Amino acid sequence: MLAAYLLIGAGLFVLGLIGFVTRRNLIIMFLCTELMFQGIVLNLVAFGRYPLDGHPTLDGQAFGLFLLAVAAAEAALALALIVLLYRYRDTLDPNVWKLLKDE
Repeated sequence: MLAAYLLIGAGLFVLGLIGFVTRRNLIIMFLCTELMFQGIVLNLVAFGRYPLDGHPTLDGQAFGLFLLAVAAAEAALALALIVLLYRYRDTLDPNVWKLLKDE
C-alpha cells in the first residue's frame, strides 16, 4: 500500500517538475511548483502512516503541515510578485525579470 502512495506522490512531483521546466508563463510555473509541493506532502504523510519500522508516528504529518505552511507563504509571495510584474510590464513572461534588473 505504501508503494502506491509513493508512486502517486512521485508522479505529482515529476509532473510538476516537467511543467515548471517546459512552460514560460509565471502562473503555470507557480501552479507546477504547488503541484510539486503536494507530491512531497503526500510522500511525507505516507511515510508517517506506513513507517519502515512498523510503528506509526506523527512525524510525517507534522512535516507535511510545516511544508503546507511554507507553501502558503510561498504562494502569497509569488502571487504578489506576479501581480507586480504584470502591472509593470503587462506580461507574464519570466524572461522580463532580466529587463527589470537592468533598469
